[in-house]
Amino acid sequence: MPDFTSDHDLAAWLAGQAGERLLHVRASSGLEGAELKDAGDEAAQEVLAGLLSAFAPTDAVLSEEAADSAARLSVDRVWIIDPLDGTREFSEPPRDDWAVHVALWERDRGLTAGAVALPARDQVFHTGPGGFEARSARTSTVGGADEPLRLAVSRSRPPAFVTPLQEALGADLVPMGSAGVKVISVVDGTTDLYVHAGGQYEWDSAAPVAVARAAGLFTSRVDGSELEYNRESPYLPDLVVCRPELADRVLEILSGLEL
Repeated sequence: MPDFTSDHDLAAWLAGQAGERLLHVRASSGLEGAELKDAGDEAAQEVLAGLLSAFAPTDAVLSEEAADSAARLSVDRVWIIDPLDGTREFSEPPRDDWAVHVALWERDRGLTAGAVALPARDQVFHTGPGGFEARSARTSTVGGADEPLRLAVSRSRPPAFVTPLQEALGADLVPMGSAGVKVISVVDGTTDLYVHAGGQYEWDSAAPVAVARAAGLFTSRVDGSELEYNRESPYLPDLVVCRPELADRVLEILSGLEL
């Protein structure tokens, strides 16, 4: 059996194992559309549930693909997982903008470990040493950039506030699927910021936010308040992830928009 020296290693391995199963389902099931989405969700959930039961048997789990239990509110360690983030993109081969999210929440510490696997790109970003690519060295700032900022947005359901935010920042839009892929695009320097409002849950952002924080990025809710996890309701509808030097300006703009 694998021997893990840290929760960072475990999170990365778990996400990678689920990703391998998803690639197999995508390549060999012969399914399409909604059936492929469902098969992916089910297969990745099966992998993560089984491995967490084996390697973290005393920890609780909050998953998009499993029934919630109030018991998680009284334990010290909770894994927050999204077995397949970006089901639409997963069901549209050869799209690669879908992900697996695995995060660990600990009482009085918040998010302490996390991993985002991008299986179709053969990448796993995580919170341990060497777990994320070096970010872009661009030093452009709002209002004085030689190049426009790059704003990650949903390719299929961009919220209404994106247009005024784009105009205020003078940004270029970079459409892509999966919340995890969008956050990782800021981590690896493909984009400069990602802002979402209008509906997400803890499993949509926990692992990406953990990785973004480890990479030194700014994260918050759209009003600037802290992103909190393992709450009674897992609904966590909005977030901001950006380069730290952009945070004040982005929050100022958002405060004047109807979200």
